[in-house]
Amino acid sequence: MKRIAKQAAAFLSACCVFVLGAGIYTDREVPDAYYVIEGQENPLESGFLIQTSSSREKVSPASVSGASATYRVSLFGLIPVKDVTVNVIEEKMVLPGGMPFGIKMFTEGVVVVGLSEIDGADGKTKNPAASAGMAVGDVILQIDGTPVNANEQVAELVKKSKGKKMTFRVRRKNVSLSIEVTPVKGTDGGYKAGIWVRDSSAGIGTITFIDPLKGTFGGLGHPVCDADTGQILPLSSGQIVAAEIFGVNKSTPGTAGELRGSFSPLPGSMGTLFHNGETGVYGRLTDPGSISGTAVPVAVKQQIREGEATVLATLNGTIPKEYTIRIETINLADPGQSKNMIIRVTDPALLEQAGGIVQGMSGSPILQNGRLVGAVTHVFVDDPTKGYAIFAENMLETAQSVAKEQLKEAS
Repeated sequence: MKRIAKQAAAFLSACCVFVLGAGIYTDREVPDAYYVIEGQENPLESGFLIQTSSSREKVSPASVSGASATYRVSLFGLIPVKDVTVNVIEEKMVLPGGMPFGIKMFTEGVVVVGLSEIDGADGKTKNPAASAGMAVGDVILQIDGTPVNANEQVAELVKKSKGKKMTFRVRRKNVSLSIEVTPVKGTDGGYKAGIWVRDSSAGIGTITFIDPLKGTFGGLGHPVCDADTGQILPLSSGQIVAAEIFGVNKSTPGTAGELRGSFSPLPGSMGTLFHNGETGVYGRLTDPGSISGTAVPVAVKQQIREGEATVLATLNGTIPKEYTIRIETINLADPGQSKNMIIRVTDPALLEQAGGIVQGMSGSPILQNGRLVGAVTHVFVDDPTKGYAIFAENMLETAQSVAKEQLKEAS
């Protein structure tokens, strides 16, 4: 009897471990929300292990765009794991990019990128801004009620203070603060606050997709951040211009390479920037009709498969080429917005010329089974043949949200 009891206890223990592990795995692998393209199957299909039920009307291939249902995911139909929302959307067609573009950004306010000590005329060393509570990464929006958006403007206002207390209105991680700073007179006779600020940024990236109907575009797949603070630069205004790639610094293990290019000397801009955020940069082209190509559908994440795919990238000139890669890992439930897949470069030409992924390829579109499934976002420095990629679904969702905001502002 004791032997049977021990065996039963061991069996029950194993069952508990299995159920717990299955629950954790399901919670991690099944996202909290799905998009389903109108006319296609709902990915939450009942099975022996994982079963679903809905208290409302279920989503089926007959469901029209805008339909939604919440499903309870459970083990064996008995042990609840989580609720999942399924939304039906129309299939979206876009033109894949892969071509380089120049980015010119001006920030909303100015970003504090450094704090420095001031050698005062009185022989004392001080940092007025740091003493008042200013921090690197703060975005200065106003000084004494005057909106600021240029380095020179901040310097001029501080100079004119003549040492009087000034009120800085700043934004720190979405929190608005008022900081009172008293500039000090330096050894050169000028008044200083002890801050270094930045008001603009420029660089080269890759366009991911273009909406052929609206002329809007998305690129990069990750935000433009300040080089010193790592903070997302708050966009006030910006534009994109034509760019050309004239060389590649090859990636090697331990060192990320980069595309070498320059802005086109042609006058005018290609388009306007509206948004700089977690999933990339977005805007509208000045002449969308000048972009040719074949539109492809945007994949929802559950349509992506581990295995062969291709990436469109420009390593020379302005015309992208298609290279083979392999999607090695797909993180359907990853809460992050720009590191949803792990990819590996397999194309001999891309490996020979670039060593794999290089800086500047961010935004290069990834295609699989005739669909846009994502874009390159990061390189693994220790192994540049591999990197992260974002779901195209995430970028399209941001693009549509930005477009709605623009329409509201226009009206």
